[in-house]
Amino acid sequence: MKILITGGAGFIGTNFVYYMLKAHPDFDYVCLDSLTYAGNLKNLDKALEHRNFTFAKGSIADREYIFDLFARESFDIVINFAAESHVDRSIENPGVFLETNVIGTSVLLDACRKYGIRRFHQVSTDEVYGDLPIDRPDLFFTEETPLHTSSPYSASKASADLLTMAYSRTFGLPVSISRCSNNYGPYQFPEKLIPLMIKKALRDEKLPVYGNGLNVRDWLYVEDHCRAIDLVVMKGREGQVYNIGGHNEKQNIEVVKTILAQLGKPDTLIEYVADRAGHDLRYAIDPSKIHGELGWLPETEFSAGIKSTISWYLDNKEWMDDISSGAYALYNESEGKKYV
Repeated sequence: MKILITGGAGFIGTNFVYYMLKAHPDFDYVCLDSLTYAGNLKNLDKALEHRNFTFAKGSIADREYIFDLFARESFDIVINFAAESHVDRSIENPGVFLETNVIGTSVLLDACRKYGIRRFHQVSTDEVYGDLPIDRPDLFFTEETPLHTSSPYSASKASADLLTMAYSRTFGLPVSISRCSNNYGPYQFPEKLIPLMIKKALRDEKLPVYGNGLNVRDWLYVEDHCRAIDLVVMKGREGQVYNIGGHNEKQNIEVVKTILAQLGKPDTLIEYVADRAGHDLRYAIDPSKIHGELGWLPETEFSAGIKSTISWYLDNKEWMDDISSGAYALYNESEGKKYV
């Protein structure tokens, strides 16, 4: 079995690479990443020690490159993590998100159709559903919830999902989609809430919190997410969407205060800033479908997951420092030339 993992030098992709190497050591893996700002080739140093793991530098939106790669490697399964994923950046520059998240996905689907695969899996997000009211804790996103996007990022991911399902219905391509809640854990780029707050707290800098900090997110530990994707790809039904939620709903301000408490830092470091444009109020996923069909439930409580996450960043300060200084980008540029 040969699996293509796109976006594997990013946060969730990196964790998935290591999960799969352990869970399915007899498979062969090719990791494709264009090493944009959120990709870090150093993340994969230990993976590259495995004989059944190779890395390829390239963009999923580069049709010629992708088709050559598929012709050469004969993949059985394609799992697409590659995406621009930061909401603030999508507001500043929507076009980049359309290029990667929509055009890139279409290129992968065309390659899968031409060269034949057992399964194409699209890793999506609960943000395609929009948001839920804060005062209705009884409401959750299900797979039947209509798509109602709020940002260029979520619109681009919804577009990719619709393309994926269209290729299933029109061409009979074997596909699946998973939509997850907010992930956290090791290797997350420090523009996202949890690693950003950890970094700033360690430096005794102000921690910017949007609006009143009462927006609610459902937090999913990344290893639980990886286990769910593995189940969906290997055992899930074709042409289906599976929601993957953490059952760990927290207000943003709760998360920030938890991080400060774990690090022994004062709440006075919190600084409330102007709210994000179109800021979604609440995300909450109902994972009943994946639980009922595949037996999956999240195993990591937020209290344990956040401790583990903070410990990882404390143990890997050099990783964080390399991102802050830009050293990781220089490494990507120099070492990445080996894999073009």
